[in-house]
Amino acid sequence: MTTTTAPAALDRAERIDRTGPPLIHAEGVWKIFGPHADRVLGTPDADLPRAELRAKTGCVAAVRDVSFDVWPGEVFVVMGLSGSGKSTLVRTLIRLIEPTAGHITIAGQDVTAASSADLRQLRRHTVSMVFQHFGLLAHRRVIDNVAFGLEVQGVSKAERLARATEVLKLVGLEDSANQFPDQLSGGMQQRVGVARAFVVDPKVMLYDEPFSALDPLIRRDMQDEVCRLQEETGKTMVFITHDLPEALRLGDRIAIMRDGAIVQLGTPEDLVGSPADEYVANFVRDIPRSHVLTLRWIMRPPAPGEEDGPTLDVRTTVKNAISVIAANERPVSAIENGRVVGVVDRDAVLQAIAGEDG
Repeated sequence: MTTTTAPAALDRAERIDRTGPPLIHAEGVWKIFGPHADRVLGTPDADLPRAELRAKTGCVAAVRDVSFDVWPGEVFVVMGLSGSGKSTLVRTLIRLIEPTAGHITIAGQDVTAASSADLRQLRRHTVSMVFQHFGLLAHRRVIDNVAFGLEVQGVSKAERLARATEVLKLVGLEDSANQFPDQLSGGMQQRVGVARAFVVDPKVMLYDEPFSALDPLIRRDMQDEVCRLQEETGKTMVFITHDLPEALRLGDRIAIMRDGAIVQLGTPEDLVGSPADEYVANFVRDIPRSHVLTLRWIMRPPAPGEEDGPTLDVRTTVKNAISVIAANERPVSAIENGRVVGVVDRDAVLQAIAGEDG
């Protein structure tokens, strides 16, 4: 396995401004399916394991007391196994599924208190969603599929086609504008789906396992595309996946869900370097630590006279630093903004990769 945390992702994570209010705020979100679900909340039954809750009440707790913030420009990944609640959670954010309890705001708007008309406006202008199943209109050309969201908004034909043409160029499909969806490969169809979501210039992009149906090579190409689009547009993205390498590759921060609850939320380094429990440890055990951990994770304060060795950027992965560290007797200085913030020696590298299977 060759999972890496790309330098571009690290740069993006450092550029995210967390001093202001989050773009998405979710607090105490619950979704319980079943009869009289609201009566389960606030009782000891709410904490029962899923099977016991279902047997006792006929209800299923799909999302349990979930809270998180997403800042402008961030790629926030929610991952977990099938049935963990991740897709239900993302749908509650824009009330495609009504939450049983909790508070959600997006771009300052109280989603949980929004009227039907407010929700339509939110879904048309503020948030766009990309699904696993493309949902393209087979009888319409690619450019008309991309322009559909603008058509719903009432934008004139000339204006919406001009905007759709721009976005098709952004995703590399300008030569396919007049084709029909069934003339395109699966990867190209998903690019059309991404373009359709981008065309309305939303503040937030929600991706619900969009690449699960694609073969591995096309899936990796689409991951590259998401990274490139995020770099070029700065869009805030919430990405749902069951695939850990995909999560590590795309996410600035990752929330791992189990049985409806978040069991750990942190950076890729947090998850791989310090898993919260055995469940998370089992998730990350096949990920080569040296491909994810950076010098920032393994560095220590320099002792007197140790700062005159070779230098590397503090964001360099252990994998990419090994050759430099191995070739020098002196510790490597980790540099951030032109100054030494720590040093890394061979012992630190050996400890970092101890037990690695990669």
